[in-house]
Amino acid sequence: MSQRTLFGAVLVGIAVLGIAWMTATRSTPITYPTAGTSIIAFGDSLVYGLGTTEGNDFVSLLSTRIGVSIMNLGVSGNTAADGLSRIDDVLSEDPRVVIVLLGGNDTLRRVPVEQTFADLAAIIERVQSVGAGVILVGVPGGWYGGRYDKEYATLARTYRAAYVPNILKGLIGRQEYMADTIHPNDAGHRIMADRIEPALRDMLAGGR
Repeated sequence: MSQRTLFGAVLVGIAVLGIAWMTATRSTPITYPTAGTSIIAFGDSLVYGLGTTEGNDFVSLLSTRIGVSIMNLGVSGNTAADGLSRIDDVLSEDPRVVIVLLGGNDTLRRVPVEQTFADLAAIIERVQSVGAGVILVGVPGGWYGGRYDKEYATLARTYRAAYVPNILKGLIGRQEYMADTIHPNDAGHRIMADRIEPALRDMLAGGR
């Protein structure tokens, strides 16, 4: 085989591998809502808006941007298990889209990763069972490092939920974005809203 022919074969091989990689990593289709009327943000202190001034938490910012009321069901200190224990509060509000942001307190309390993500899976199942769409929002893994990123991504693929990875990426440790070591301030919440907004708009549009 000539050098030119060999080089051409290599280029073809690279192209084939590239196509295979793009096919394998293509985003999983999302399960869009088929019922419900309410948009709900469900989670812990990050949802509640601890560290922000009135009206500057990401939930309020998203509500203003899209022009639709968003119910804030964030409770400071909640773990994924706590969220699961009050999932009926969410379902009673006729949800159409639920933003699920839990897991940060699990890392602080060193809840086993398997338990955290089993609870999150149960939450997603309950929400989707009534025809609502889920936007799963990831948080840093803390003691568990990058394992959290993988578990959130797997959960999103499994349930075909919209996924916003590591909502605090680039914020923690930067004084201009943080009210304390774990809670963003107004500026940080604006960035959080920026990251969630595209997924929320897509979910509400049903992928159109």
